Amino acid sequence: MLQRSTEPLDIDLLVLPETNLILIASVIEPLRGANRIAGSELYRWRLLTPDGAPIQTTSQIAIPADGTFRVTSEETPLFVLASYNWRRSATPALKMQLSQTARHRTIIAGIESGTWLLAEASLLDGLPATVHWEDYEDFALAYPEVRAVKDRFVIDGKRLTTSGSLPTVDLMLEIIRQRQGYSLALEVSRLFRYEQPSFHADEPLSAAPAGLRMHDPRVTQAVRLMEDHIEQPLVLARIARRVGVSARHLQDLFQQSIGAPPHVHYLALRLNTARRKVIETTASFADIAAATGFNSASAFARSYRASFSESPSETRRRLRRRITPSAAPT
Repeated sequence: MLQRSTEPLDIDLLVLPETNLILIASVIEPLRGANRIAGSELYRWRLLTPDGAPIQTTSQIAIPADGTFRVTSEETPLFVLASYNWRRSATPALKMQLSQTARHRTIIAGIESGTWLLAEASLLDGLPATVHWEDYEDFALAYPEVRAVKDRFVIDGKRLTTSGSLPTVDLMLEIIRQRQGYSLALEVSRLFRYEQPSFHADEPLSAAPAGLRMHDPRVTQAVRLMEDHIEQPLVLARIARRVGVSARHLQDLFQQSIGAPPHVHYLALRLNTARRKVIETTASFADIAAATGFNSASAFARSYRASFSESPSETRRRLRRRITPSAAPT
């Protein structure tokens, strides 16, 4: 699941009663966004429940199930989602099912309180795992055999854990990044992150820079400069001077803040802009290359294919074919 691939990935979601609606959406919506942006079915998911009945969420909105969770020889990754009163679902039968299914499933993830279920089934013994910050002390005391850590999400071999709804979005973006690359993960992240400069009603919401969590204002400023200079990219040294740091220090700030060096982020911004032009306009690829800072159509095509695993012409053909209405009968 965590390797570069263009093949569709199936994921099973075991959703327990009294799960937050936003937690379910935190898993599904980034995957849906990736499918929409890529224009192909990169991800598919099934919602399973302990008895196959719809799950009543804490919002009093029932979520229909695609089936009953059973032990099978499937290798499909399993995400266990739970929020409140998870102990009511932690029956000996369910813990046995989780233990048995772990023999076959390539990945098992504990999403928020789902971490408790995995610990109860002894699936986290000797591994690092995270849990909601309110539960951290209790979890660490209850499961000394698990290395409890305070982090947004943890990936360790075949086990994944998250500490809440928004950290789950971060995990899903990381999965997309590892499978399809930084450019798609960046574009998906922009669907979910917004910032408002003040509480004045006349100041509109705007997309947060890069859609990523940036703790350092110098990184935020640098990203805005990149976004403002797509057609004629700035060299790193000039961006660093504008921000007031050295180029080497800016590299370190980017790595600490968003986990990618500046040149990787800048290229992703330009390629995502180019991809939108490929899909939404009829501009020639040479014009798109020039508009996004590439010195030739061939250089653009090479970078585009390396990022999106297809050429600009293949993208345009594939997506235009999907939206072109069939000819009316004569």
